[in-house]
Amino acid sequence: MSTPDLALTVRLTTSAADARRGVVRVHAEVLTALGLREWDAVELIGARRTATVVAKAPSGTPTGTVLLDDVTMSNAGLTENASVVVAPVSVQAARTVLVHGSATTTALDDTTLRRALLGKVVVAGDAVSLLPRDLGPGTSTASVSQTLSRTVGVAWTTELLTVTSTDPAGIVSIQPTTAVTRGAAARGQSNDRATPEPVEAPPQPAIPVDDLVGVRDQAAKLTEWLELSLDRPELLRTLGASAQLGVLVTGPGGVGKSTFVRAVAAGRRLVEIDGPSVGSLAPEDRLAAVVAAADRLTDSPTGAVLLVGNVDALLPLSADGRGSAADPVSTLVLDRLRQVVQTPGTVLICTTSRPDAADPRLRAPDLCDRELTLPLPGSVERAALLEALLRDVPTRKIAPAEIALRTPGFVVADLAALCREAAVRAAVRAHRDSTEPVLTQDDLVAALSVIRPLSRSGTEELAVGSLTLDDVGDMVETKRALTEAVLWPLRHPDSFARLGVEPPRGVLLYGPPGCGKTFVVRALASSGQLSVHAVKGAELMDKWVGSSEKAVRELFRRARDSAPSLIFLDEVDALAPRRGQSSDSGVGDRVVAALLTEMDGVEPLQDVVILGATNRPELIDPALLRPGRLEKLVFVPPPDAEARRAILATAGASVPLADDVDLDSLAEDLDGYSAADCAALLREAALAAMRRDVDTAVVTANDVATARDAVRPSLDPVQVAALEAYSTRT
Repeated sequence: MSTPDLALTVRLTTSAADARRGVVRVHAEVLTALGLREWDAVELIGARRTATVVAKAPSGTPTGTVLLDDVTMSNAGLTENASVVVAPVSVQAARTVLVHGSATTTALDDTTLRRALLGKVVVAGDAVSLLPRDLGPGTSTASVSQTLSRTVGVAWTTELLTVTSTDPAGIVSIQPTTAVTRGAAARGQSNDRATPEPVEAPPQPAIPVDDLVGVRDQAAKLTEWLELSLDRPELLRTLGASAQLGVLVTGPGGVGKSTFVRAVAAGRRLVEIDGPSVGSLAPEDRLAAVVAAADRLTDSPTGAVLLVGNVDALLPLSADGRGSAADPVSTLVLDRLRQVVQTPGTVLICTTSRPDAADPRLRAPDLCDRELTLPLPGSVERAALLEALLRDVPTRKIAPAEIALRTPGFVVADLAALCREAAVRAAVRAHRDSTEPVLTQDDLVAALSVIRPLSRSGTEELAVGSLTLDDVGDMVETKRALTEAVLWPLRHPDSFARLGVEPPRGVLLYGPPGCGKTFVVRALASSGQLSVHAVKGAELMDKWVGSSEKAVRELFRRARDSAPSLIFLDEVDALAPRRGQSSDSGVGDRVVAALLTEMDGVEPLQDVVILGATNRPELIDPALLRPGRLEKLVFVPPPDAEARRAILATAGASVPLADDVDLDSLAEDLDGYSAADCAALLREAALAAMRRDVDTAVVTANDVATARDAVRPSLDPVQVAALEAYSTRT
């Protein structure tokens, strides 16, 4: 059986005890799935391969995340919210480790270096901190910290060393018998981090062009550009145009931009630069790596292509937003890339998922003057991608179309992670039962609870459980409005097109607190046919100028990247109050303007529905409630007797009620109770039964009567009357 691995979402650790100590933390279930114990070694596969030790994450950490410190993230060439593959790995004890550091660390002797690095797992090219691991078995003692402080001074905690070479080569752990020595950075060595060699693509692409699902038009366009620039440049020159070609390929993270370029450039000489790995180097080494890659673009009868992946990491936007003018190395890197574009027979192709975060000078007419955008795959494309990913896998009763409907916002990298997680489950079953390994539909469905798409990695997940809209008692008007605004456009897009109308853009649910507004959204999310981005209005507010507006833009960007999607703004009155009536130096007004622009601005929303919820609709800015924004206003009334009966029946489905508990008469007698109050009443009744007899098996009518003394109705008659009046006015 092959070694299992898992794709997890990267999070920067907030623990000071773990900072820069070479420890990653994962959920206990992940350790079990990987067959690991705490403090075993794992390999991290991102833009670069590195290794470290693994430990349990704090309680409350999501199953699908891995906590990394900043040094480990840099070693793996990752950024926060990226996806990384975590796999078990065998580690050898190092005989010798050669490191290189700044002049500040020259006073350290080899013994102190070994004690500071004791217990750490490294690979040549890694950066390691002098902070002792001090976690788990076989680690340093506190005395080494005192030695480092006396020798290096107060800056010792921020010093980093580069692992130049190891003996044996590969992944090693530093033990008490390891000889750790200092040395100059050995330029030109294949395992030297300071001067990474560009990665040349294999002669054949990983996949043929015919397997590029959903981007055939883009592939045809790029193929045409390459043929004109590299194969028929005389045609362009005859027409007075230059044959130079620079292309910027954009699209959501994980959509397969580099794979797309490799497939289209098949048969041509292809040299790659990994933006995050090269961008993390010292300035002079960053330039040297780019020059070395460009120099490899030797003459080729079919032309040569320089591919720069994640170019925003190599050429980031400066703080002033006008390009990296403060960094002269970026200017030199751009000059070298410009030479590549201007050299006959060579072209430049850059990829990025964040074009607004890249140096704007990259889009100059003499650099990347053309742009291709790879779209997010729809349900049809996702089904085709699943079929391609599982083409050579032994399967049984797989329904790719069903999985595709339940994976909105998934890109090919997410689907690959889903297939890996399903394969792990199938392998565990085959190992446990001694059967042939076969991947089933149930494995894929179970993997959906673990894999979270990149587009939703920065948002909070709704706890939906097994709810459906059918489980929501009463609320007929509310369910109808949500079905028409959210589910119909997904299920019947042809009907909207046939009638020539756009589906509703947004819905505002308003009503007394506790009447099920958020509950019904959870039921809607459980349909699994759309991504749900839930946020409370106040969570987007920030005291720093521009931060709140940026948070609004990021929220809508993630929704677009994961379409079809639903943005749920709970307590929307806190996010969009009436303009001109706040005393927050205009921050609230600017946030409302940003929200209005995103909802109905120059760039239209496609397959994104906004759903707001509030119990104070009169406080919302009126511009938010016009057609094209939150155009459907739905009043969620307090439950009547019939609705309370349905709520009590649903909430009491798992509560063993005695025969003397009459839910019909109880519902009639609970005037003024909200849906939340009714559910709380039965919980309190169960607790009353336990107080009466901890071994009891039923909840009696006396227990319910006792609970009524503790759970009082929370609905305010004045507020309910005001909301009913608002509903008739609108």
